[in-house]
Amino acid sequence: MIINVAKTICADQWRYWLRTKVAATVLMLGAILTLAALVVNAFHIEEAAHAREHLQTEAEERFKAQPDKHPHRMVHYGHYVFRAPTPLSVIEPGVDTYTGNAIFLEGHRQNSAMFAQQRQSAGLTRFSSLTPSFLALVLAPLFIILIGYGSVSREREAGTLTLLLSQGTTRWPLMLGKLLALVTASSLFLLPLLLACLYVAFSSESTLIVLLFCLSYAVYFLLWATVVTACSALFEKSSVSFTVLIVIWMAVCVLFPRLGSSVATNAAPSIGKLEADFKVEEKLRSLGDGHDVNDPAFKKLKEDLLAKYNVDSVDELPVNFRGVVAQYSEGRQAKVLNEFAENRMNEELEQAEIARQFGWLSPTVAVRAISTILAGTSLETHHRFLKEAEALRLAFVQGLNKVHVEKLDYKLDMNRNASEEAADKAVVAADNWALLSEFNFKPEAANTRISNALIYFLQLFVWVCITALLLKAAVRRLNP
Repeated sequence: MIINVAKTICADQWRYWLRTKVAATVLMLGAILTLAALVVNAFHIEEAAHAREHLQTEAEERFKAQPDKHPHRMVHYGHYVFRAPTPLSVIEPGVDTYTGNAIFLEGHRQNSAMFAQQRQSAGLTRFSSLTPSFLALVLAPLFIILIGYGSVSREREAGTLTLLLSQGTTRWPLMLGKLLALVTASSLFLLPLLLACLYVAFSSESTLIVLLFCLSYAVYFLLWATVVTACSALFEKSSVSFTVLIVIWMAVCVLFPRLGSSVATNAAPSIGKLEADFKVEEKLRSLGDGHDVNDPAFKKLKEDLLAKYNVDSVDELPVNFRGVVAQYSEGRQAKVLNEFAENRMNEELEQAEIARQFGWLSPTVAVRAISTILAGTSLETHHRFLKEAEALRLAFVQGLNKVHVEKLDYKLDMNRNASEEAADKAVVAADNWALLSEFNFKPEAANTRISNALIYFLQLFVWVCITALLLKAAVRRLNP
């Protein structure tokens, strides 16, 4: 009985929306906008994935195809590594839009990820930044408000609510019918995302991850449909209901996410990039110049090496002392660079954690955290990319330094600037460049991502409970 009444109320609400040009326009606009953003982003991600795969292969081939050279020239020749987009980044690009996903690896320094701005500008103009996740989390609730704010209050203003209740229609079937109508209308915005998820489910992505991803968005839409229906029932006039819902939307979708970022920045402040670069450079200078074997910073290294091989000068060493200095210096520099990088990452993670706690105040923040973590586009994933790229950088630089130590004569090396002929002799064979390892970055395992997102699922569950209580209160206070 209750279901039949709810279906009738739902059908009546849909007939009203189809007759109303504004509601029909909003529904059509929202669906087309979501679909368009999804298609544009999908094409862009697909194109970017192929481009990065091609560039990664090309970078490795170019490195290995270099002719006979001095090994330290190859250290500065460097190498590129790229992070391919995850399947769900079609919907949720996450931090990729501003952190970048390509790094140039070279000796003596850690470069940050780049090409983020190029990615945005290379996309189809400014529309490329209007991501499907942004539409779903920020704009879709606004569309739901526009079509649903008067679903119950309109009946009261027109006097049909009194008629419905006097004819025996009870409050719960009436409210469930209105809610069902708004949920089905909201599904027009959600449907393109679900179809995209279905496509992703047939890729390399975990099925459980895709299901949880869809579930989080579906619950988010249900929350908004419930809040809009409840407010429409709580307030007598549609104008008041609309005003209250717009205030809620601005607070939940705009104010609290922004406030979270500001609070995080102030609660866990970090130094700017310029200041950090100065501090790193100052620390690196105190370690000595790895290009100068006579730098006082390497005096003890020289003494220990002479003692180890029981010789009187570096000319008598069975290894290239210049290469030893380069190897020793690179190791110390990498340790300093990693310490600074680790501190910076910890500061960024602390700020992100603080900002995500605003999910207790805004379901938009909670679902955004779930979305980025499950999609493998979170800050944590980006940090892991930086760490794996740095491990590769140190491995290939130290590999070249090892070649420098073992395969290049010290005297030839020291006389390489004497003449062009001497420079031609101070080289090693090109087959030594084969030491470069392949770089194939993958996001965290499905279990790890789900575990990291659990706390934000709890935030979403709390919002479900709050919204259910709001609906219950609206039903109790539903009067003609």
